[in-house]
Amino acid sequence: MSALSDSPENGVLVLKRVFAASAMRVYEAWTRKEQLDQWCAPKDFTIEESGGDLRPGGAWRSCMRAPWGAVFCVGGVYRELIEGKRLSFTHAWEEGKGAGHETLVTVRFVDHDGRTEMIFEQAFFETIESRDSHAAGWSECFHRLAAFLSEQATS
Repeated sequence: MSALSDSPENGVLVLKRVFAASAMRVYEAWTRKEQLDQWCAPKDFTIEESGGDLRPGGAWRSCMRAPWGAVFCVGGVYRELIEGKRLSFTHAWEEGKGAGHETLVTVRFVDHDGRTEMIFEQAFFETIESRDSHAAGWSECFHRLAAFLSEQATS
């Protein structure tokens, strides 16, 4: 494993996506359980269980099943919720009887005439491999989010 001690910015993941939906609509997809469960897992994964207390200081938890049957659970605490603008929460995978390394996720929603630029940041990772693995997983989630928002717009 490659440690990230050489440069703190290497421990930060930043992903940007533009969605054909309003900032409020994208924010709701992140904060409404029935919507989040539709897209917030990599391709071919399913959400087995999820829930949370949507307020600063409120805990959240989600478990997803991989196509090969393994179940992965992650959780954290909401830090900031600014409706339609910003969302921030801690993120730690469950490992054995406790939580693994904790990162902070911040998602900003910038409205551009009915389209939304979503700026996703997760920090700080312990290894390059962990950062890159999360980049791949989140990218698949955001592809599913784009499809979900598109389906919602046509229904």
